[in-house]
Amino acid sequence: MNTSSSTQFLWLGLAIAAGLTALGYLLGAAAVEVREYERTVTAKGLSERELPADLVIWPVAFTLASNDIGNLYSRLRRQSDLIVEHLERQGIASAEISLSAPTITDKAAQAWTDSQSAEFRFVATRTVTVHSRRVSQVQSAMPTLLELGSDGIVFSGDPYQNRIEYLFEGLNEVKPSMVEEATRNARQVARKFAEDSDSLLGKIRRASQGQFTVTDRDSNNPQIKRVRVVSTVEYYLSD
Repeated sequence: MNTSSSTQFLWLGLAIAAGLTALGYLLGAAAVEVREYERTVTAKGLSERELPADLVIWPVAFTLASNDIGNLYSRLRRQSDLIVEHLERQGIASAEISLSAPTITDKAAQAWTDSQSAEFRFVATRTVTVHSRRVSQVQSAMPTLLELGSDGIVFSGDPYQNRIEYLFEGLNEVKPSMVEEATRNARQVARKFAEDSDSLLGKIRRASQGQFTVTDRDSNNPQIKRVRVVSTVEYYLSD
């Protein structure tokens, strides 16, 4: 092999080596940049508020018994009217009051019941329901039902079928501000983590809004609702 060919191979080898070195450096730098770019921190932010219920459903059930079916229906109408009139006197609008169809039980028609030992053959139950957004007005009317005791009205106190319900339907109005607050709280947590790790908090990589929950504040105050949401936010970190 002559000297000219050897020199060409030498330069070619040096060029290849330099190229590989440069490529290795570039790949190494890119890997470092990717690792730095993927440094993240995930934080959760809470927003919680106590808000009054904006809807109340109040079922008022009463029971009657008789051996005369005609008398039973007559008393049902009379007592239904008395309850509705009383509620209207308490400031509850007629449009907020509805009456269910009465439920009549004939003990003589029930094979498993000893109708001979029963004092009354027919037992009737009816429910007057108040559905109102004026929660405070309805609450004020609740204790006054005792006044109807002198009219012979027997109220059914079944806590399951006749449970008072307090609802909160204004969630869409508070959602934007609560999500903003939860996200802001998450950023404060992430910023503290970044400071403790000698890093800088970057932009949001991804974020997810948790489900809103509405619960009673406690068992004694179901008219006060606790609205809660947790947002999860992932941020980039940099030095």
